[in-house]
Amino acid sequence: MEIKAPAVRIEPWSEDDFDLLRAANAPELMDHLGGPETEEQLIKRHQRYVDLSADRTGKGRMYRIVLPAGGEAAGTIGFWEQTWGGRQVYETGWSVLPAFQGRGIATAGTVAVVEESRAEHKHRYLHAFPSLANGPSNAVCRKAGFSLVGECDFEYPPGNLLRSNDWRLDLEERWDQEEEPTP
Repeated sequence: MEIKAPAVRIEPWSEDDFDLLRAANAPELMDHLGGPETEEQLIKRHQRYVDLSADRTGKGRMYRIVLPAGGEAAGTIGFWEQTWGGRQVYETGWSVLPAFQGRGIATAGTVAVVEESRAEHKHRYLHAFPSLANGPSNAVCRKAGFSLVGECDFEYPPGNLLRSNDWRLDLEERWDQEEEPTP
């Protein structure tokens, strides 16, 4: 499957990315996630992102999505460990700032995160859980090669139950293809 999306870079989250996180906390971006977070919640989230990106044990990583041409940060994306259906998997999520939406940036960032999570060789599946009402994020999952497992109730943030789609991508699929001997 060929994906038509702009070139983007994903760069590990750093201490300097708090303003990007604050920009991604806009009401129109947080509508499908229970609304904007408080300043205190943002500070805690930022620290979790910094810690996750410093950890090299395969627990995941957070990134800023960067446009190579001007080096502008267009959004956030990452993957992290999650227990789902009784097994350890990776989960992914993203946010693209309003000025950059509608250009395929989320899809390109997701494809890059798929490759990063696949390179860990730790978990078989990568899941995404966009709300049923979030058409653009559901489209990103489809375009990035995820398969729709079905609808589910997903808790995010804690205490807030969302009706979501469970999208799954098999991270081992490519490994199997690469490891097959050529005839």
